[in-house]
Formats: sequence, C-alpha cells, structure tokens
Amino acid sequence: MSGFGVFADGGLAWREDGGAVDLRGLGDVFAQQTLNALMASGPAAWREAIAAARSHDGPRTTDPDLRLPFAVADYVDFYASLEHASNLGRMFRPDQEPLLPNWRHLPVGYHGRAGTVAVSGTRVVRPRGQVRAGEFGPSQRLDVELELGFVVGVPASEPVSTADFADHVFGVVLVNDWSARDIQAFEYVPLGPFLGKSFLTSVSAWVTPLALLEDRRVEAPEQDPPPLPHLAGGRDWALDLDLSIELNGEVVSRGNARTLYWTMPQMLAHATSNGAAIRTGDLMATGTISGPAEGSEGSLIELYGNTRFLADGDEVVLRADRLGEVRGRVQAAE
Repeated sequence: MSGFGVFADGGLAWREDGGAVDLRGLGDVFAQQTLNALMASGPAAWREAIAAARSHDGPRTTDPDLRLPFAVADYVDFYASLEHASNLGRMFRPDQEPLLPNWRHLPVGYHGRAGTVAVSGTRVVRPRGQVRAGEFGPSQRLDVELELGFVVGVPASEPVSTADFADHVFGVVLVNDWSARDIQAFEYVPLGPFLGKSFLTSVSAWVTPLALLEDRRVEAPEQDPPPLPHLAGGRDWALDLDLSIELNGEVVSRGNARTLYWTMPQMLAHATSNGAAIRTGDLMATGTISGPAEGSEGSLIELYGNTRFLADGDEVVLRADRLGEVRGRVQAAE
C-alpha cells in the first residue's frame, strides 16, 4: 500500500510497501499537524507531493505512531451497497419490498458526526443509550460496518459533477462505522441514524491518493433504472479492492468494493446537487459494503442473521487491499 499519514507529534509521513518515511524535511506543507494544507493544494500539487515523497531519503521507521491524518470538516455516510440494503430490508421488512422506493434513484445517506471520527486503534467504548421505551443502558448489539471513505481536498461552493470528482477529492480511506443496532433500531424512525452511530467512526491512519488507485478502477454494476442526468456519470469509478473482516484473529468475511451500486463520484454529485458546499477535510463514506456471495457481508448483523454481536474484549480488524487496516478493541461501557 502507498499513502500519506501524520506522525503523532506532527509532520507528514509516506508509506509504500511497508515502513514510513519522514517527510518533514521537504518543506512547510510537509511539517503540518494534518494533511489538510496538502489536500487543499489541488491535483497538480498532489502529483508533485507523491513524486517528492517517493524520492525522499528521509528518516525511516517500521512502526510509526500516527494520528488522525486530516481534520474532519464534515462527515456524511451513504447506503450505497445494493446487497447490504437488500439484506437489511429483508431482515426488518420481511413482508415488503427490501428496497425503499427512492433507493435506486439516488444515493441515500445521512449526516454523521465529524467530532467522533478517530484514527485506527482508538479504543471502542461500548456506548450507552435508550435501547427501548424507558430503558437506558449499554448497547447489547454493537456491530461493525466495513466501508470505504473519500476525503475532499479542493473546496467547492456549487454542485460538483461526476466528471469533476478527481479535481476535488484527494484520496480514499478505509472506514469502520461502528453501530449500536439496538439504539439505532429504537431511534431511527422517522429521521434516521443518530446516537446509534455518532459515538465513534474509525478510519485508517493512511490516506491513499486517488492517483494511486487508477489501476483499480473498473465499471460499476449496471443501474436500473438509469439515474437522472446529473448522476449518470462516474460509473467507471468502482474500485477493485479486496476487503475483509477479522474478528479475534479469524477472518469472517471477504468481499470486494467493486460491487457497490452507487460510485463515489455519484455520491459527491448527489451531496452537492442542492448547492451544498464542500470543504477541505470533508469525509464521505460509502456505507456498509456487502457482496452477493455468502460470507461477503460487511456487518455482523448480516453475517450472523441478527444473532451475534460484539462482546467486551473483542478485537475487530478491517482490511482493504491498497488501503491498509482499521483496528479496534471493544471496552466495557463507562
């Protein structure tokens, strides 16, 4: 894998096929506390930074201590996997169509909490919440969600077309959107996820620039019905990246990001289609990525049919080809 990270005491790092190179000797933008200054500089500067990082003979370390690589300006989580949405629809609406009427017409999403996005390895404290009427306590149905996320570099104050996606997006991270299913189930009607999601979202310590994923771009699955014109492009931005979930040392799921129904350019186009601005550091995640094959589900609720969730002490490691890992161990509620 290749990408940019930030040392715990500040300054940018570069990783390529193991280890980390200290980039602070390359100048001011590489001595910052976050990647935001580099991300805001635009595609030409990104290409120059990658070339400089690859040729830099700076100090090296094999096991760097890293912080959250960018300051998160905003956080949006989508629901872009057809298989995930269908699995949950069949589970919770068994007598109805699995997909709600709007799902195939736009990338459904919700506005998350930027302040609780954290770097891989951050402790996962079991959240408390109202799990049913009149009952407040620790979640008993703590789950994972295996996702990709893309990070905005260049801001925009008007709609961003699918064709302009790579002019604004710096790179991709791996995401675990930890979910308290019992808190979520009681609260999400009528306005959607809130406290069942907002306690923690973990991201990989390394951000992989878009330019380094060009060779993994493939055509996304066919969409039916065809989307509206402003969402019609960006179908060549599915990413052929192998994914896995490891629970207490055992791999329990293997999938691939190429199965996503809605692509990242379509998500960004939709998020800005009403005129909403984007800022440097905006994080937009795909939602759980589940595949069509058994054993490719991206959450425990799907893998185990709503019967198994995380216990205190469990360790989860999500992995994605080219993106690294997201790791977290569950601790008891405080």
